[in-house]
Amino acid sequence: MFEILKLAPVVILAGLMIGGFDALIAAPLATIAAALAASITEKRKFNEILDAALSNVREIVIALFILMLAYAMAEVFMSTGVGAAIINFALKIGITGRSIAVVGVIVTSILSIATGTSWGTFAACAPIFLWLNYIVNGNIFLTIGAIAGGACFGDNIGLISDTTIVSSGIQGVEVIKRVRHQGIWSGLVLLLGVIAFGIAGFILDLPNITGNGAEAIAKIPSDVWSKLALERESAVTLLNQVKQGVPIYMIVPLILVLGAAFRGYQTFICLFIGIISSYILGKVAGTVTDTRSFLENLIMSGFSGAGSWVIVMMMWVSAFGGIMKSIDAFRPLSNLLIKISKNVRQLMFWNGVLAIVGNMTLADEMAQIVTVGPIIRNLVEKNVVGSQEDMEKLKLRNATFNDAMGVFGSQLIPWHVYIGFYIGIATTVYPLYEFKAFDIIKYNFIAYIAVISMLFLTITGFDKFIPNFGLPREPQVTLKKY
Repeated sequence: MFEILKLAPVVILAGLMIGGFDALIAAPLATIAAALAASITEKRKFNEILDAALSNVREIVIALFILMLAYAMAEVFMSTGVGAAIINFALKIGITGRSIAVVGVIVTSILSIATGTSWGTFAACAPIFLWLNYIVNGNIFLTIGAIAGGACFGDNIGLISDTTIVSSGIQGVEVIKRVRHQGIWSGLVLLLGVIAFGIAGFILDLPNITGNGAEAIAKIPSDVWSKLALERESAVTLLNQVKQGVPIYMIVPLILVLGAAFRGYQTFICLFIGIISSYILGKVAGTVTDTRSFLENLIMSGFSGAGSWVIVMMMWVSAFGGIMKSIDAFRPLSNLLIKISKNVRQLMFWNGVLAIVGNMTLADEMAQIVTVGPIIRNLVEKNVVGSQEDMEKLKLRNATFNDAMGVFGSQLIPWHVYIGFYIGIATTVYPLYEFKAFDIIKYNFIAYIAVISMLFLTITGFDKFIPNFGLPREPQVTLKKY
Protein backbone atom coordinates (compact mmCIF):
# COMPACT_ATOMS: atom_id res chain seq x y z
CA MET A 1 0.00 0.00 0.00
CA PHE A 2 2.78 2.43 0.96
CA GLU A 3 4.66 1.63 -2.28
CA ILE A 4 1.63 2.71 -4.31
CA LEU A 5 1.24 5.85 -2.22
CA LYS A 6 4.88 6.77 -2.88
CA LEU A 7 4.21 6.75 -6.63
CA ALA A 8 1.05 8.85 -6.31
CA PRO A 9 2.95 12.17 -6.76
CA VAL A 10 4.23 10.96 -10.16
CA VAL A 11 0.67 10.10 -11.18
CA ILE A 12 -0.47 13.56 -10.02
CA LEU A 13 2.33 15.29 -11.98
CA ALA A 14 1.59 13.28 -15.13
CA GLY A 15 -2.16 13.75 -14.73
CA LEU A 16 -1.86 17.52 -14.41
CA MET A 17 0.41 17.74 -17.44
CA ILE A 18 -1.90 15.57 -19.53
CA GLY A 19 -4.80 17.71 -18.35
CA GLY A 20 -3.17 20.76 -19.89
CA PHE A 21 -1.77 22.43 -16.77
CA ASP A 22 1.50 24.29 -17.18
CA ALA A 23 4.58 22.75 -15.55
CA LEU A 24 4.78 25.79 -13.27
CA ILE A 25 1.47 24.68 -11.76
CA ALA A 26 1.94 20.93 -11.98
CA ALA A 27 5.44 20.78 -10.45
CA PRO A 28 4.68 22.68 -7.19
CA LEU A 29 1.48 20.67 -6.65
CA ALA A 30 3.35 17.41 -7.28
CA THR A 31 6.07 18.54 -4.85
CA ILE A 32 3.48 19.12 -2.15
CA ALA A 33 2.05 15.67 -2.86
CA ALA A 34 5.54 14.17 -2.60
CA ALA A 35 6.07 15.89 0.77
CA LEU A 36 2.79 14.44 2.04
CA ALA A 37 3.76 10.99 0.79
CA ALA A 38 7.13 11.25 2.56
CA SER A 39 5.42 12.32 5.78
CA ILE A 40 2.88 9.48 5.69
CA THR A 41 4.98 6.58 4.39
CA GLU A 42 8.34 7.34 6.02
CA LYS A 43 7.24 9.53 8.95
CA ARG A 44 9.64 12.21 7.72
CA LYS A 45 9.65 15.54 9.56
CA PHE A 46 9.20 18.80 7.68
CA ASN A 47 12.86 19.78 8.09
CA GLU A 48 14.00 16.43 6.68
CA ILE A 49 11.70 16.80 3.68
CA LEU A 50 12.89 20.35 3.06
CA ASP A 51 16.54 19.28 3.27
CA ALA A 52 15.94 16.52 0.73
CA ALA A 53 14.30 18.98 -1.65
CA LEU A 54 16.89 21.74 -1.30
CA SER A 55 19.89 19.42 -1.52
CA ASN A 56 18.64 18.26 -4.90
CA VAL A 57 18.07 21.84 -6.07
CA ARG A 58 21.65 22.74 -5.12
CA GLU A 59 22.92 20.09 -7.53
CA ILE A 60 21.47 21.95 -10.54
CA VAL A 61 22.53 25.51 -9.69
CA ILE A 62 25.20 25.51 -12.41
CA ALA A 63 22.62 24.31 -14.95
CA LEU A 64 20.36 27.23 -13.99
CA PHE A 65 23.11 29.79 -14.68
CA ILE A 66 23.87 28.06 -17.99
CA LEU A 67 20.20 28.32 -18.92
CA MET A 68 20.14 32.07 -18.32
CA LEU A 69 23.20 32.61 -20.53
CA ALA A 70 21.83 30.19 -23.12
CA TYR A 71 18.58 32.13 -23.44
CA ALA A 72 20.57 35.36 -23.69
CA MET A 73 22.77 34.00 -26.47
CA ALA A 74 19.72 32.71 -28.34
CA GLU A 75 18.22 36.21 -28.28
CA VAL A 76 21.53 37.67 -29.44
CA PHE A 77 21.85 35.24 -32.34
CA MET A 78 18.27 35.86 -33.46
CA SER A 79 18.56 39.65 -33.26
CA THR A 80 22.10 40.52 -34.39
CA GLY A 81 21.86 38.73 -37.72
CA VAL A 82 23.60 35.42 -37.00
CA GLY A 83 20.47 33.43 -37.83
CA ALA A 84 19.73 35.49 -40.94
CA ALA A 85 23.31 35.09 -42.18
CA ILE A 86 23.00 31.30 -41.91
CA ILE A 87 19.77 31.29 -43.93
CA ASN A 88 21.03 33.70 -46.62
CA PHE A 89 24.27 31.78 -47.03
CA ALA A 90 22.33 28.58 -47.70
CA LEU A 91 19.82 30.22 -50.05
CA LYS A 92 22.60 31.61 -52.27
CA ILE A 93 23.35 28.13 -53.64
CA GLY A 94 20.10 28.15 -55.63
CA ILE A 95 17.17 25.97 -54.60
CA THR A 96 15.08 23.72 -56.83
CA GLY A 97 12.05 21.55 -56.20
CA ARG A 98 14.40 18.60 -55.94
CA SER A 99 16.85 20.16 -53.49
CA ILE A 100 14.63 22.32 -51.27
CA ALA A 101 14.09 19.62 -48.62
CA VAL A 102 17.85 18.94 -48.43
CA VAL A 103 18.66 22.63 -48.04
CA GLY A 104 15.77 23.02 -45.58
CA VAL A 105 16.97 20.29 -43.24
CA ILE A 106 20.56 21.60 -43.29
CA VAL A 107 19.55 25.23 -42.65
CA THR A 108 17.12 24.40 -39.83
CA SER A 109 19.61 22.04 -38.20
CA ILE A 110 22.34 24.68 -38.13
CA LEU A 111 19.93 27.44 -37.09
CA SER A 112 18.49 25.36 -34.26
CA ILE A 113 22.01 24.75 -32.93
CA ALA A 114 22.72 28.48 -33.16
CA THR A 115 19.51 29.62 -31.46
CA GLY A 116 18.76 26.65 -29.21
CA THR A 117 15.07 26.71 -30.07
CA SER A 118 13.22 24.31 -32.34
CA TRP A 119 10.00 26.30 -32.07
CA GLY A 120 11.73 29.56 -33.00
CA THR A 121 13.63 27.89 -35.83
CA PHE A 122 10.48 26.39 -37.32
CA ALA A 123 8.59 29.68 -36.97
CA ALA A 124 11.41 31.55 -38.71
CA CYS A 125 12.01 29.03 -41.50
CA ALA A 126 8.49 27.82 -42.30
CA PRO A 127 7.49 31.04 -44.13
CA ILE A 128 10.64 30.96 -46.26
CA PHE A 129 10.71 27.30 -47.19
CA LEU A 130 6.97 26.70 -47.60
CA TRP A 131 6.67 29.64 -50.00
CA LEU A 132 9.92 28.66 -51.71
CA ASN A 133 8.43 25.20 -52.11
CA TYR A 134 5.43 26.79 -53.82
CA ILE A 135 7.68 28.76 -56.18
CA VAL A 136 9.88 25.79 -57.21
CA ASN A 137 6.99 23.28 -57.26
CA GLY A 138 8.48 20.98 -54.62
CA ASN A 139 6.69 18.39 -52.48
CA ILE A 140 5.02 20.17 -49.55
CA PHE A 141 5.10 17.09 -47.30
CA LEU A 142 8.78 16.43 -47.96
CA THR A 143 9.65 20.06 -47.29
CA ILE A 144 7.70 20.42 -44.06
CA GLY A 145 9.08 17.09 -42.78
CA ALA A 146 12.60 18.38 -43.47
CA ILE A 147 12.25 21.70 -41.65
CA ALA A 148 10.38 20.09 -38.74
CA GLY A 149 13.04 17.42 -38.18
CA GLY A 150 15.89 19.85 -38.73
CA ALA A 151 14.40 22.35 -36.30
CA CYS A 152 14.56 19.68 -33.58
CA PHE A 153 18.18 18.76 -34.28
CA GLY A 154 19.72 21.59 -32.26
CA ASP A 155 17.25 20.99 -29.44
CA ASN A 156 18.93 17.64 -28.88
CA ILE A 157 22.56 18.68 -29.08
CA GLY A 158 22.69 22.48 -28.95
CA LEU A 159 24.72 24.05 -26.14
CA ILE A 160 21.98 26.62 -25.55
CA SER A 161 18.94 24.36 -25.91
CA ASP A 162 16.78 24.27 -22.79
CA THR A 163 15.98 20.57 -23.29
CA THR A 164 19.69 19.74 -23.63
CA ILE A 165 20.54 21.69 -20.49
CA VAL A 166 17.59 20.43 -18.43
CA SER A 167 18.04 16.77 -19.39
CA SER A 168 21.77 17.02 -18.63
CA GLY A 169 21.16 18.78 -15.32
CA ILE A 170 18.68 16.15 -14.16
CA GLN A 171 21.22 13.40 -14.84
CA GLY A 172 24.02 15.38 -13.18
CA VAL A 173 26.31 15.60 -16.22
CA GLU A 174 28.03 18.55 -17.90
CA VAL A 175 26.50 19.82 -21.12
CA ILE A 176 29.86 19.87 -22.91
CA LYS A 177 30.54 16.22 -22.02
CA ARG A 178 27.04 15.34 -23.16
CA VAL A 179 27.57 17.05 -26.53
CA ARG A 180 30.89 15.27 -27.05
CA HIS A 181 29.33 11.93 -26.03
CA GLN A 182 26.62 12.08 -28.68
CA GLY A 183 28.24 14.45 -31.19
CA ILE A 184 29.31 11.90 -33.80
CA TRP A 185 26.05 9.95 -33.46
CA SER A 186 24.08 13.18 -33.98
CA GLY A 187 26.20 14.05 -37.01
CA LEU A 188 25.52 10.64 -38.53
CA VAL A 189 21.79 11.06 -37.90
CA LEU A 190 21.86 14.38 -39.75
CA LEU A 191 23.98 12.97 -42.60
CA LEU A 192 21.64 10.01 -43.09
CA GLY A 193 18.67 12.35 -42.95
CA VAL A 194 20.16 14.61 -45.64
CA ILE A 195 20.82 11.58 -47.83
CA ALA A 196 17.26 10.34 -47.28
CA PHE A 197 15.76 13.68 -48.33
CA GLY A 198 18.06 13.80 -51.36
CA ILE A 199 17.01 10.31 -52.46
CA ALA A 200 13.33 11.14 -51.89
CA GLY A 201 13.66 14.20 -54.13
CA PHE A 202 14.90 12.01 -56.98
CA ILE A 203 12.39 9.21 -56.41
CA LEU A 204 9.49 11.71 -56.43
CA ASP A 205 10.97 13.14 -59.66
CA LEU A 206 10.69 16.74 -58.48
CA PRO A 207 11.50 19.58 -60.92
CA ASN A 208 14.67 21.66 -61.13
CA ILE A 209 13.04 25.11 -61.15
CA THR A 210 15.19 27.61 -59.23
CA GLY A 211 13.80 30.03 -56.61
CA ASN A 212 15.21 32.50 -54.08
CA GLY A 213 14.51 33.59 -50.53
CA ALA A 214 13.67 37.24 -51.26
CA GLU A 215 10.98 36.17 -53.73
CA ALA A 216 9.51 33.76 -51.20
CA ILE A 217 9.39 36.39 -48.43
CA ALA A 218 7.80 38.90 -50.82
CA LYS A 219 4.94 36.48 -51.42
CA ILE A 220 4.05 36.23 -47.71
CA PRO A 221 0.64 37.95 -47.21
CA SER A 222 0.47 40.93 -44.81
CA ASP A 223 -1.97 39.21 -42.44
CA VAL A 224 0.51 36.34 -42.10
CA TRP A 225 3.15 38.77 -40.83
CA SER A 226 0.74 39.96 -38.13
CA LYS A 227 -0.11 36.43 -37.02
CA LEU A 228 3.53 35.40 -36.98
CA ALA A 229 4.43 38.43 -34.85
CA LEU A 230 1.96 37.22 -32.22
CA GLU A 231 3.29 33.67 -32.31
CA ARG A 232 7.02 34.42 -32.46
CA GLU A 233 8.16 38.05 -32.69
CA SER A 234 11.84 37.11 -32.97
CA ALA A 235 10.99 35.15 -36.13
CA VAL A 236 9.69 38.35 -37.74
CA THR A 237 12.96 40.12 -36.87
CA LEU A 238 14.93 37.30 -38.45
CA LEU A 239 12.76 37.27 -41.61
CA ASN A 240 13.23 41.02 -42.07
CA GLN A 241 16.98 40.57 -41.76
CA VAL A 242 16.88 37.79 -44.36
CA LYS A 243 14.93 40.10 -46.68
CA GLN A 244 17.21 43.11 -46.15
CA GLY A 245 20.40 41.07 -46.03
CA VAL A 246 23.18 40.92 -43.43
CA PRO A 247 26.95 40.50 -43.94
CA ILE A 248 28.06 36.91 -44.37
CA TYR A 249 30.62 37.31 -41.56
CA MET A 250 27.75 37.29 -39.05
CA ILE A 251 28.03 33.48 -39.26
CA VAL A 252 31.38 33.72 -37.43
CA PRO A 253 29.91 33.76 -33.86
CA LEU A 254 28.31 30.36 -34.47
CA ILE A 255 31.56 28.96 -35.86
CA LEU A 256 33.48 30.24 -32.82
CA VAL A 257 30.99 28.71 -30.37
CA LEU A 258 30.97 25.32 -32.11
CA GLY A 259 34.75 25.35 -32.38
CA ALA A 260 35.15 26.13 -28.68
CA ALA A 261 32.66 23.43 -27.76
CA PHE A 262 34.36 20.68 -29.72
CA ARG A 263 37.74 21.71 -28.35
CA GLY A 264 36.33 20.99 -24.90
CA TYR A 265 36.01 24.51 -23.48
CA GLN A 266 33.67 24.90 -20.50
CA THR A 267 30.05 25.73 -21.40
CA PHE A 268 30.17 29.20 -19.81
CA ILE A 269 33.19 30.12 -21.94
CA CYS A 270 31.45 28.95 -25.13
CA LEU A 271 28.37 31.03 -24.33
CA PHE A 272 30.37 34.15 -23.52
CA ILE A 273 32.29 33.74 -26.79
CA GLY A 274 28.99 33.69 -28.68
CA ILE A 275 27.55 36.75 -26.93
CA ILE A 276 30.70 38.89 -27.14
CA SER A 277 31.52 38.00 -30.76
CA SER A 278 27.90 38.69 -31.80
CA TYR A 279 28.10 42.13 -30.18
CA ILE A 280 31.43 43.04 -31.78
CA LEU A 281 30.50 41.86 -35.27
CA GLY A 282 26.97 43.26 -34.89
CA LYS A 283 28.46 46.70 -34.23
CA VAL A 284 30.54 46.37 -37.40
CA ALA A 285 27.55 45.14 -39.42
CA GLY A 286 25.17 47.75 -38.01
CA THR A 287 22.74 45.24 -36.52
CA VAL A 288 23.78 46.44 -33.05
CA THR A 289 23.27 50.20 -32.92
CA ASP A 290 23.40 50.89 -29.19
CA THR A 291 25.25 49.05 -26.42
CA ARG A 292 22.65 49.88 -23.77
CA SER A 293 19.85 48.53 -25.94
CA PHE A 294 21.90 45.42 -26.65
CA LEU A 295 22.26 44.76 -22.93
CA GLU A 296 18.73 45.66 -21.94
CA ASN A 297 16.71 44.25 -24.83
CA LEU A 298 18.80 41.20 -25.66
CA ILE A 299 20.66 40.08 -22.55
CA MET A 300 17.90 41.11 -20.13
CA SER A 301 15.15 39.59 -22.26
CA GLY A 302 17.17 36.38 -22.40
CA PHE A 303 17.60 36.27 -18.63
CA SER A 304 13.95 37.09 -17.97
CA GLY A 305 12.83 34.57 -20.58
CA ALA A 306 14.70 31.82 -18.77
CA GLY A 307 13.70 33.00 -15.31
CA SER A 308 10.03 33.45 -16.07
CA TRP A 309 9.48 29.78 -16.82
CA VAL A 310 12.20 27.21 -17.30
CA ILE A 311 14.41 28.06 -14.30
CA VAL A 312 11.50 28.24 -11.86
CA MET A 313 10.10 25.03 -13.31
CA MET A 314 13.46 23.28 -12.98
CA MET A 315 13.79 24.28 -9.33
CA TRP A 316 10.38 22.84 -8.47
CA VAL A 317 10.99 19.67 -10.45
CA SER A 318 14.36 19.21 -8.78
CA ALA A 319 12.78 19.67 -5.36
CA PHE A 320 10.16 17.09 -6.34
CA GLY A 321 12.87 14.66 -7.45
CA GLY A 322 14.83 15.13 -4.23
CA ILE A 323 11.86 14.20 -2.07
CA MET A 324 10.94 11.22 -4.25
CA LYS A 325 14.53 9.98 -4.16
CA SER A 326 14.69 10.30 -0.38
CA ILE A 327 11.77 7.88 0.05
CA ASP A 328 12.96 5.50 -2.69
CA ALA A 329 9.63 5.99 -4.46
CA PHE A 330 10.67 4.35 -7.71
CA ARG A 331 11.63 1.01 -6.18
CA PRO A 332 8.59 -0.88 -7.65
CA LEU A 333 9.45 0.32 -11.15
CA SER A 334 13.11 -0.46 -10.56
CA ASN A 335 12.25 -3.98 -9.48
CA LEU A 336 10.15 -4.53 -12.62
CA LEU A 337 12.81 -3.31 -15.04
CA ILE A 338 15.57 -5.11 -13.17
CA LYS A 339 13.51 -8.30 -13.33
CA ILE A 340 13.19 -8.15 -17.13
CA SER A 341 16.78 -6.92 -17.66
CA LYS A 342 19.50 -9.55 -17.76
CA ASN A 343 22.33 -7.04 -17.96
CA VAL A 344 23.09 -3.32 -17.82
CA ARG A 345 22.71 -2.84 -21.57
CA GLN A 346 19.17 -4.20 -21.47
CA LEU A 347 18.37 -1.92 -18.54
CA MET A 348 19.61 1.07 -20.54
CA PHE A 349 17.47 -0.01 -23.50
CA TRP A 350 14.40 -0.07 -21.27
CA ASN A 351 15.33 3.38 -20.01
CA GLY A 352 15.09 4.57 -23.62
CA VAL A 353 11.75 2.82 -24.09
CA LEU A 354 10.49 4.36 -20.85
CA ALA A 355 11.43 7.82 -22.15
CA ILE A 356 9.53 7.43 -25.42
CA VAL A 357 6.49 5.92 -23.67
CA GLY A 358 6.54 8.81 -21.21
CA ASN A 359 6.58 11.26 -24.11
CA MET A 360 3.64 9.52 -25.75
CA THR A 361 1.71 9.60 -22.49
CA LEU A 362 2.44 13.19 -21.50
CA ALA A 363 2.46 14.61 -25.06
CA ASP A 364 5.03 17.22 -23.99
CA GLU A 365 8.80 16.81 -24.31
CA MET A 366 9.70 18.94 -21.29
CA ALA A 367 7.09 17.19 -19.15
CA GLN A 368 8.59 13.85 -20.19
CA ILE A 369 12.13 15.03 -19.46
CA VAL A 370 11.33 16.24 -15.96
CA THR A 371 9.06 13.28 -15.13
CA VAL A 372 11.00 10.36 -16.57
CA GLY A 373 14.48 11.86 -16.09
CA PRO A 374 14.66 11.32 -12.32
CA ILE A 375 13.25 7.81 -12.72
CA ILE A 376 15.89 6.57 -15.17
CA ARG A 377 18.65 8.28 -13.18
CA ASN A 378 17.46 6.48 -10.06
CA LEU A 379 17.32 3.15 -11.93
CA VAL A 380 21.01 3.41 -12.82
CA GLU A 381 22.28 4.80 -9.51
CA LYS A 382 20.41 2.26 -7.38
CA ASN A 383 20.91 -0.85 -9.51
CA VAL A 384 24.25 -0.62 -11.32
CA VAL A 385 27.77 -1.10 -9.97
CA GLY A 386 30.72 0.40 -11.83
CA SER A 387 33.59 2.86 -11.71
CA GLN A 388 32.86 6.58 -11.54
CA GLU A 389 33.91 6.98 -15.17
CA ASP A 390 31.66 4.15 -16.37
CA MET A 391 28.73 5.39 -14.32
CA GLU A 392 29.12 8.81 -15.91
CA LYS A 393 28.86 7.23 -19.37
CA LEU A 394 25.58 5.64 -18.36
CA LYS A 395 24.34 9.01 -17.09
CA LEU A 396 25.36 10.64 -20.36
CA ARG A 397 23.33 8.06 -22.28
CA ASN A 398 20.36 8.61 -19.98
CA ALA A 399 20.55 12.35 -20.66
CA THR A 400 20.68 11.68 -24.40
CA PHE A 401 17.79 9.22 -24.14
CA ASN A 402 15.70 11.66 -22.16
CA ASP A 403 16.28 14.47 -24.64
CA ALA A 404 16.26 12.55 -27.92
CA MET A 405 13.12 10.56 -27.14
CA GLY A 406 11.52 13.80 -26.02
CA VAL A 407 12.48 16.04 -28.93
CA PHE A 408 12.78 13.61 -31.85
CA GLY A 409 10.09 11.32 -30.45
CA SER A 410 7.65 14.22 -30.39
CA GLN A 411 7.88 14.39 -34.19
CA LEU A 412 6.31 10.93 -34.47
CA ILE A 413 3.42 11.38 -32.01
CA PRO A 414 0.33 12.85 -33.73
CA TRP A 415 -1.21 14.23 -30.52
CA HIS A 416 2.02 15.83 -29.23
CA VAL A 417 2.10 19.57 -28.46
CA TYR A 418 5.11 19.93 -30.81
CA ILE A 419 3.01 18.72 -33.74
CA GLY A 420 0.16 21.02 -32.69
CA PHE A 421 2.50 24.02 -32.63
CA TYR A 422 4.00 23.15 -36.00
CA ILE A 423 0.58 22.75 -37.58
CA GLY A 424 -0.49 26.10 -36.16
CA ILE A 425 2.58 27.92 -37.47
CA ALA A 426 2.49 26.19 -40.88
CA THR A 427 -1.20 26.97 -41.37
CA THR A 428 -0.61 30.59 -40.33
CA VAL A 429 2.30 31.28 -42.67
CA TYR A 430 1.04 29.14 -45.58
CA PRO A 431 -2.76 29.42 -45.79
CA LEU A 432 -2.88 27.64 -49.17
CA TYR A 433 -3.00 24.25 -47.44
CA GLU A 434 -4.64 22.93 -44.27
CA PHE A 435 -1.95 20.86 -42.57
CA LYS A 436 -2.64 17.72 -40.52
CA ALA A 437 -0.44 15.82 -38.07
CA PHE A 438 0.61 13.06 -40.46
CA ASP A 439 1.68 15.64 -43.05
CA ILE A 440 4.56 16.51 -40.71
CA ILE A 441 5.23 12.92 -39.62
CA LYS A 442 5.15 11.29 -43.07
CA TYR A 443 8.62 12.28 -44.29
CA ASN A 444 10.27 13.26 -41.00
CA PHE A 445 13.35 11.14 -41.72
CA ILE A 446 15.51 12.80 -39.05
CA ALA A 447 13.11 11.78 -36.28
CA TYR A 448 12.74 8.20 -37.54
CA ILE A 449 16.50 7.72 -37.86
CA ALA A 450 17.27 9.25 -34.44
CA VAL A 451 14.73 7.29 -32.40
CA ILE A 452 15.21 3.92 -34.11
CA SER A 453 19.02 4.10 -34.31
CA MET A 454 19.49 5.01 -30.65
CA LEU A 455 17.39 2.12 -29.38
CA PHE A 456 18.94 -0.29 -31.89
CA LEU A 457 22.54 0.73 -31.14
CA THR A 458 21.92 0.46 -27.40
CA ILE A 459 20.36 -3.01 -27.33
CA THR A 460 22.77 -4.54 -29.87
CA GLY A 461 25.98 -3.00 -28.52
CA PHE A 462 26.80 -1.62 -31.97
CA ASP A 463 27.19 1.80 -30.36
CA LYS A 464 30.81 0.73 -29.72
CA PHE A 465 31.54 1.45 -33.39
CA ILE A 466 30.67 5.14 -32.92
CA PRO A 467 33.47 7.14 -31.21
CA ASN A 468 32.63 8.38 -27.69
CA PHE A 469 29.17 6.81 -27.88
CA GLY A 470 29.76 3.25 -26.73
CA LEU A 471 28.45 2.16 -23.32
CA PRO A 472 30.72 0.33 -20.85
CA ARG A 473 30.40 -3.43 -21.21
CA GLU A 474 29.96 -6.22 -18.69
CA PRO A 475 31.72 -6.90 -16.34
CA GLN A 476 32.96 -3.28 -16.17
CA VAL A 477 29.41 -2.50 -15.06
CA THR A 478 27.06 -5.02 -13.51
CA LEU A 479 23.55 -5.17 -12.09
CA LYS A 480 23.25 -5.49 -8.33
CA LYS A 481 21.89 -8.78 -7.10
CA TYR A 482 19.09 -8.58 -4.61
